[in-house]
Amino acid sequence: MDTGKRDIAAAAARLIVEEGLEYGAAKRRAVRDLGLPARTALPNNDEIEAEVRDYIQLFCADTQPAELQALRALALEWMEHMAAFRPYLGGAVWHGTATRLSDIYIQLFCDDPKSAEIALIDHHVDYEPRMVTGFHGEQVEALSVHARSRALGTEVGVHLLIYDLDDLRGALRPDTQGRVPRGDLAAVRRLLAS
Repeated sequence: MDTGKRDIAAAAARLIVEEGLEYGAAKRRAVRDLGLPARTALPNNDEIEAEVRDYIQLFCADTQPAELQALRALALEWMEHMAAFRPYLGGAVWHGTATRLSDIYIQLFCDDPKSAEIALIDHHVDYEPRMVTGFHGEQVEALSVHARSRALGTEVGVHLLIYDLDDLRGALRPDTQGRVPRGDLAAVRRLLAS
């Protein structure tokens, strides 16, 4: 990675950890904060993630493991509530780079795309429907809720991304680093137990 990309990645990592920004927004703001041209080549997400891990190791090693554990426990609660919709945990909470400012991203693989929304309505859960970028770059519906984390003493954004059941086939292919990109209920339980 060249020096310019490394500077952007380091600045973006700080924004992700300290302000809870998503990768794309953090990269754009890092370019602006560093006074670089808008068309500057950006580091890829793997490079950003490596810088996030380094930043956490340097500045958050004493607090981040407990925060990650609390987020994974909250994710597991929501996955158990939504078990009928084949939930998979992804993002920073799955990969281990989450801090107390991170949101939880759970992908649901539904026979009927409206069934998860109906389940939330039936259980009187307030949610906000919106469209977000999915794991293949396409737009998918997300049902976003604010869930209280007693362990963190704050509310955490939980985003339930709605996918068709057929999308599950491609969802478990290893990522560019050879890692499983998301985990089911059993995998999250194993993470919490370890």
